[in-house]
Amino acid sequence: MTKINDKFAIVVSKFNEFITEKLLDGCLQTLIKNGITKDTIDIVKVPGSFEIPTAAKALLDLNKYNAVICLGCVIRGETSHYDHICTAVSNAIAQLGVSYSTPVIFGIITSENVNQALDRAGGKVGNKGTEAAISAIEMISILREIKDNSLCKTTYQ
Repeated sequence: MTKINDKFAIVVSKFNEFITEKLLDGCLQTLIKNGITKDTIDIVKVPGSFEIPTAAKALLDLNKYNAVICLGCVIRGETSHYDHICTAVSNAIAQLGVSYSTPVIFGIITSENVNQALDRAGGKVGNKGTEAAISAIEMISILREIKDNSLCKTTYQ
């Protein structure tokens, strides 16, 4: 369970803004619906998805956030650029979470086309921003339980 003083940072890409603003809206609505107050949420907008890990690391370096949620949208084009961006960003975000022992949530849509992206930004497949907010809340609780040594223990025979 999140605590009243838990702080969240959201890093959102401005590239493909017609998608990323929907992700941001879903994320914010979900956090607020789960009792997170607006004054405990900071939003940083970056040029594109490639810049998300750099901003996320800078926020983690401040040591004041319980979770950093990364939102973006990469749509496949005609070159290999898509593959390079997706691989670099996903690896960097995963590494940040491991390195800082803080939830760094991957809320980046990687789609083949605009319709797939729209479907994942509040369309028929849900909202990746909403999913990212839920993951952040759950991971804060899980990590808190691990640190408090209060996870349910199973005995094997």
